[in-house]
Amino acid sequence: MYEKLFSLEGKHAVVTGGNGYLGAALARAMADFGADVAVADLEVREQGHDRISSIACDVSDTGSIRQMFKETADRLGGIDILINCATYGAGYGPLGTVERMSDDDWQKGLDGAAGTVFRCTREVIPYLERSGGGSIVNFGSMYGIVSPDPSIYGDSGANNPANYGAGKAAVIQFTRYCAAHLAGKGIRVNSVTPGPFPNPHIQQNEPFLELLGKKTMLGRAGKAEEIVGAVVFLASGASSYMTGSNIVVDGGWTAW
Repeated sequence: MYEKLFSLEGKHAVVTGGNGYLGAALARAMADFGADVAVADLEVREQGHDRISSIACDVSDTGSIRQMFKETADRLGGIDILINCATYGAGYGPLGTVERMSDDDWQKGLDGAAGTVFRCTREVIPYLERSGGGSIVNFGSMYGIVSPDPSIYGDSGANNPANYGAGKAAVIQFTRYCAAHLAGKGIRVNSVTPGPFPNPHIQQNEPFLELLGKKTMLGRAGKAEEIVGAVVFLASGASSYMTGSNIVVDGGWTAW
């Protein structure tokens, strides 16, 4: 009875930001669990997996999102799952402090975190309805729950601006809102909140990586494959009685 609980066989999934560090790991995992996956990102790339397609999409642009979903549905035969992983930011660096950030950077960073999720969710609903329902998994962040600790960043270049955390907090609340308002359509909406999953470039900064790890109970940063289990769980029938939930995958960072 439980052998296929996490199976995604016969499902059609979209992973926005699927060329990124976490998105690429998710796309491969979902394909390995049986889904046909469309990677929606700015660049079309060879994915190296017979179940993964690459479709160009600019998540800042509604027209591009609409075209991506249409092309995905035509190519795969429908859409059952949306993973809202894509994000973009603004306001990083010395001009990104609260007292120095421009209005334009503030708005762009909020849009990159929360506007992307809103637009993709709005545009995918008709496709999920045609499939008889489905699952949306949004990406929050630990910085949508707690503040960055400025003492660990120093000159790492990884300083996190306020608009990112504010936008990710909005994503977690938007998840709850959509869960309530889309349940009647058979659409489940949940979120995953990653902790420290530094990209390969940041991983080269070993002193910073050590400081980052000390903020967690497990004493280290996460690896891309360690976010996969939570997302596959929420996308699959294993979580069929879950909606409006937020799963935190942060090595214990926010539980101290």
